[in-house]
Amino acid sequence: MMAGVHARAITLNILQLHPWVVSLQEASAIQSDLASRVSRTSTVPERPRFIAGMDLSPPDSNGVTRGAVVVMSISDLEVVEVKRSEGVPPFPYVPGYLSFRESPVLLGALEKLTVTPDLVLIDGQGLAHPRRFGIACHVGVLADLPTIGCAKSILSGKHAPLGSERGSWSYLMDKHEVVGAALRTRDKVSPVYVSIGHKVDLNTAMRYVLASSKGYRMPEPTRLAHQAAAGRIPPREPVAGPARSRMELN
Repeated sequence: MMAGVHARAITLNILQLHPWVVSLQEASAIQSDLASRVSRTSTVPERPRFIAGMDLSPPDSNGVTRGAVVVMSISDLEVVEVKRSEGVPPFPYVPGYLSFRESPVLLGALEKLTVTPDLVLIDGQGLAHPRRFGIACHVGVLADLPTIGCAKSILSGKHAPLGSERGSWSYLMDKHEVVGAALRTRDKVSPVYVSIGHKVDLNTAMRYVLASSKGYRMPEPTRLAHQAAAGRIPPREPVAGPARSRMELN
């Protein structure tokens, strides 16, 4: 049975650094400007307790999308809290500009949490982006949280072949720069593409993507966030009780 957690009201200081209704040219300039704020140095605690995953549903018939955040205990990958938000995306679907379409709803879900995640996995790109500012960077900078991009496909870069076993990886290179890594989370299954979002280094990012994977290609936090955004997992409040014990990952 999942141990209780000490839930507390948190106030995320979501930075309002730009409007969301902008032209494509303005969006490109914002990405290029905010990319300089991305930290590639890890601030993830030595023994983190909570990891969150975020994802967004496709628009419904009214154009409304639902964003979800699922917080899990790192020690046993048990769900601690689930929050959702919804809204009409303020930006059209344009490859390379996903963050302007999805971030507002995802940040709305993040603001509802009562448990502070030590790091956040986002189904999308981080530095592995033409302007080095994918959605994981965007959310990380605005929420001031350690974030990791974990995508199912490549937007920028190429990688060398990697082994077929779980844990095999290869650097994702773009213009002679390391922008991420292809990481196999399950034997003989296509890799995921991991990149720095904010306040994390690549080795730490790969470590926690692998540690939070549980028999599927995608790590549990983002896999369950996908289900929560689709309405298959309802919102959940933290279970009251003793604080969850900390466990350092090997």
